[in-house]
Amino acid sequence: MEENRESIEEDELKEEKNLIDDPIDEEYLQVVELPVNTDYTLTEQLDTYLQDSRLENALAAVHIRAETGEEVYSFNGDKSAVPASGQKLLVGAAALDTLGRDFTFYTGVYTVSEQVGNTLEGDLYLKGTGDPTMLPEDYRKLAEEIADLGITTIRGDVIADDTYFDDVRLSLDLSWANQRSVYGAQVSALSVSPDRDFDAGSVIVEVRPGTDVGEEASITVYPDSDYITIINNVETVATGGNSYIDWDREHGNNNMHFHGTMAKNGNIWRKWISVWEPTELVLQLFYDALLDHGITVEGHARLGTTPTGADELVNRISIPLEDIFDPYMKLSNNSIGEILTKTMGKVVHDEGSWDAGLTVVESYLQKAGLNMDGIHLRDGSGMSHLNAIPPEEMTKLLHHVKDEEWFNVFYDSFPIAGITNRLVGGTLRSRMVGTPAEGNVRGKTGSLTSKSSLSGYVTTKDGEELMFSIILNNYFQGNAISIIDNIVVRLADYSREE
Repeated sequence: MEENRESIEEDELKEEKNLIDDPIDEEYLQVVELPVNTDYTLTEQLDTYLQDSRLENALAAVHIRAETGEEVYSFNGDKSAVPASGQKLLVGAAALDTLGRDFTFYTGVYTVSEQVGNTLEGDLYLKGTGDPTMLPEDYRKLAEEIADLGITTIRGDVIADDTYFDDVRLSLDLSWANQRSVYGAQVSALSVSPDRDFDAGSVIVEVRPGTDVGEEASITVYPDSDYITIINNVETVATGGNSYIDWDREHGNNNMHFHGTMAKNGNIWRKWISVWEPTELVLQLFYDALLDHGITVEGHARLGTTPTGADELVNRISIPLEDIFDPYMKLSNNSIGEILTKTMGKVVHDEGSWDAGLTVVESYLQKAGLNMDGIHLRDGSGMSHLNAIPPEEMTKLLHHVKDEEWFNVFYDSFPIAGITNRLVGGTLRSRMVGTPAEGNVRGKTGSLTSKSSLSGYVTTKDGEELMFSIILNNYFQGNAISIIDNIVVRLADYSREE
């Protein structure tokens, strides 16, 4: 079934994350090609595309820039428009410049107590710095390493410390409708990802049909924890019957409700669902891992702050930022965008907040020569409908970063049109297939309700690389993505000699 929600984002393009609900809509993805007629100039043809009836009451803003930086085409290029996940270009560039391609996140286990024989005579602290790559097995590994120190008893509490960031979990404009989904996950300095896409702050729920008709379906959660409560009202029906799932997570807790039917011998239904207060899930996972490794905890599991001067017992260092950029950009990972924003705020201003982080992004954009008068930053992922940037400023950024030492990391992380490998083609892997744009166009997609964008690089028939930014806002008559794709395909087929 198709769930009722405010925004789609690019999550609908992770097909293995959506087996029954949120199917890939082929009409949504395919280019509806308009004829290329070289009797018309590039400007005339792009103007024609932008007269599409679907844009009659919408804002279409387009800007194209040459390798030299000169303007090739502009249609409302100076008008501020909502880029959706195109926002990740701004945050990503600022993060590479501010943190550096080799930046790593750090998770440590600390104590201020002595180990006497096999007993730690006090509290144990788990402190995070926002690492989105921490998997359940990483917390189990930390517990194993504590056991390897010879500790069999903790005569104190196990304490989770997420104070590296502030305690504001959700960005200002994130609606309730989106807060339950993976693309609206809460941001914490201590989190866990259920997969190597690094969807921090979420769990994977799988529903399988029961053995017999009339039985409850089987529902499992990964990572498994008592912190999640499943309310199962999914019934197994006969083979060939209707399979559908309605689901929800209660606001303010982790009670997850599932209703519907699953056909016997039917496909697995799988969903990534955000967790309320991910720090407490991490605490539960780490505490349980200590017990599983034979460690007795005499105290409680609770939240707190690591004392200054505490001794480090074990740690885990993440992969470098440059290796995190592929899931961030190609898969349009919202959690990573928000974590990078707060991390920049902490590193530069010693404040792990959205306000501090977005101030750092603004500083970088100013340094890059962008006119900030028409730019409005509200979050790190692009979920806010109040983010705004004129396309001519986006292409200015795309031109500027080509001289940055980290440009290859940035450029290589863009989704590539028509390449089916999800870690290469990313959110463009099903678009512009069989056109001159296939394997050519590198672009960052953006998608919110009634808003779409694509910004990036395209090589023309002459071998010239153009920078483009296409942002369509407030269209309500069908889907306008095919208009974007037609423009980009035309650029890929363009020659200065026309």
